[in-house]
Amino acid sequence: MTVQLLNHLDEGPASAPPLLLGPSLGTSYALWDAVAPELSSGHRVVRWDLPGHGGSAADLIGPGASVGDLAALVLALADALGIERFAYAGVSLGGAVGLHLAVHHPERLSSLAVICSSAHFGGATPWRERAERVCREGLQWLVESADARWFTPGFTVPRLVRDHREADPEGYAACCDALAAFDLRERLSGITVPTLLVAGREDPATPPAHLREIADAVPGATLLELPGASHLAPAQVPKAVVAALRTQLDGAPGSGMAVRREVLGDAHVDRAQARQTPFTARFQDFISRYAWGEIWTDPTLSRRERSMITLTALVVHGHYDELAMHVRAARRNGQTPEEIGAVLLQTAVYCGVPAANSAFATAQRVLAEEETP
Repeated sequence: MTVQLLNHLDEGPASAPPLLLGPSLGTSYALWDAVAPELSSGHRVVRWDLPGHGGSAADLIGPGASVGDLAALVLALADALGIERFAYAGVSLGGAVGLHLAVHHPERLSSLAVICSSAHFGGATPWRERAERVCREGLQWLVESADARWFTPGFTVPRLVRDHREADPEGYAACCDALAAFDLRERLSGITVPTLLVAGREDPATPPAHLREIADAVPGATLLELPGASHLAPAQVPKAVVAALRTQLDGAPGSGMAVRREVLGDAHVDRAQARQTPFTARFQDFISRYAWGEIWTDPTLSRRERSMITLTALVVHGHYDELAMHVRAARRNGQTPEEIGAVLLQTAVYCGVPAANSAFATAQRVLAEEETP
């Protein structure tokens, strides 16, 4: 018997760390159109549709459904895709699914991002009334107010409004039932996975106070409030959401300028800063943030190992001024003159004797300067 799965879109390398993205009520996985492709360069990104939304069948859940039922469908999808443990981010109802997973299935999550969501959604009555009316009248009356509920004045995403209009009323109503029954406030303190809360400052559906309530209860949680964003932040301010999720998934960049000074020395960095002009300022910032703040801070290799690689690369391309600087850096990183000589001897085999000859001359000069009183 074939198990029916949530409709989904799988992007990025299959071998990359997995990230599952959950949508808001009334939307499809198109909610993540401006975010998912950016994250898929380093992650396997799987975004899914709620039952009765996008391409997911409405009968995956029924009347009286719970957020737990939706979470079970997400786990079934992950299992079918061979994904055991994953990072998760979700908006509104999708965020509630993430909270449920963090409380009831923490072993499946590596991290959690809850965006424009809540640990409760204002009590059962309004949601049950909405579900009943949707079953009677369809969704058009809700579609008419979608922009006001989802975005700040003057902003819209036609694709999402269309998805709202085309959602199945019974599937939508069952999702309303899930929101009606959801309340995890008493369980938040037990969440142990790294948790990010993202609030839209202009969000009328789940105002920032709802995210602050979660942040105050979840140990070690981080709270970010996005100016100019309403309820569907990934669609309205995708760059800010991408930046927040990248930090959550990959960690904040290291202190690039501090590492640059530790490796190259204050005197060199001070000279580089003194020579900086408006024309070169962005390049200097790029070096500090990317080369020193991300590459040199990666703990996979030690600084000694990175110095060896750097010396070799500079010999290959004949960058002898840079080589002199990095011979000094290699000494700061703990390499002995004998080790530096061994690295340069290796380059004679693989980069050529003339290149190594010039490299030895440069290194000898630098090492002699060390010995000069």
